[in-house]
Amino acid sequence: MQDALYSGLFGALTTEHRLNYIANNLANVNTHGYKRDTLAFSDTMAYYAHDEIREPLMTVRSKSLFPEPKNMARSRIAVSNVDFGQGSMKVTGDPLDLAIAGSENAFFKVETPNGQYLTRNGHFVMSSDGTIMTPQGYMLLGEGGPIQVPAGTRTITISGDGQVHADAELIGRVQLFSVDNLKNMEKFGHNLFKPRDKVNVNEADGYATGARVEQGFVEAANVEVVTEMVNMIETNRQFEAYQKIMQSSSALDKEACDRIGKRV
Repeated sequence: MQDALYSGLFGALTTEHRLNYIANNLANVNTHGYKRDTLAFSDTMAYYAHDEIREPLMTVRSKSLFPEPKNMARSRIAVSNVDFGQGSMKVTGDPLDLAIAGSENAFFKVETPNGQYLTRNGHFVMSSDGTIMTPQGYMLLGEGGPIQVPAGTRTITISGDGQVHADAELIGRVQLFSVDNLKNMEKFGHNLFKPRDKVNVNEADGYATGARVEQGFVEAANVEVVTEMVNMIETNRQFEAYQKIMQSSSALDKEACDRIGKRV
């Protein structure tokens, strides 16, 4: 009965990881520009010693191998991916709130103490010296560096191509950067992304093709609350089923040991 016990254990551990991802998606449902995590599964093959036996001449052995070479598969998490699908646009009316529309692979770039990173979170604020930055203090990068609004500015206008006007004066341009392969992007924390090794970031013109900036909007998280809740219920039920498998296997093992002990 050990196979049933281990199969239940493998399933329970896999389900636990899946539940953690679902809970994280739900926790960030109100995070601007958040991209949900998804999981992919694959079969892990368990090999036995006799599976590796290869007979060069089949006529040498008169009988087939016993037990027959068989592989046992267990489902395990293969890889986690980030779903970069476009989130819905949420109106805020704040002139420093920006959303990226028209492209899923376009990002803002911000300067942090640890270097430059990409983000889809367009909720920005203004520092005491007029620098546009994230609430965490990461400066929004434009052409030539951070964008600084002159003191006494009454209105800030940001066009679809990223041009920033303080009253009627052009003071900079918000840059959008596109990544060729989104699968090679990884989360860094604080809703930031960084390219993995060997990822090409298009910075030729400093603006992602097909993307535009929408002022007064923020991009909502691409998390479907109902779908994630259904997934959570399903995952909980699966975990309970795996628990019952392990309990039943343990009970059968105990009963078998008791009966054998009595006969001996």
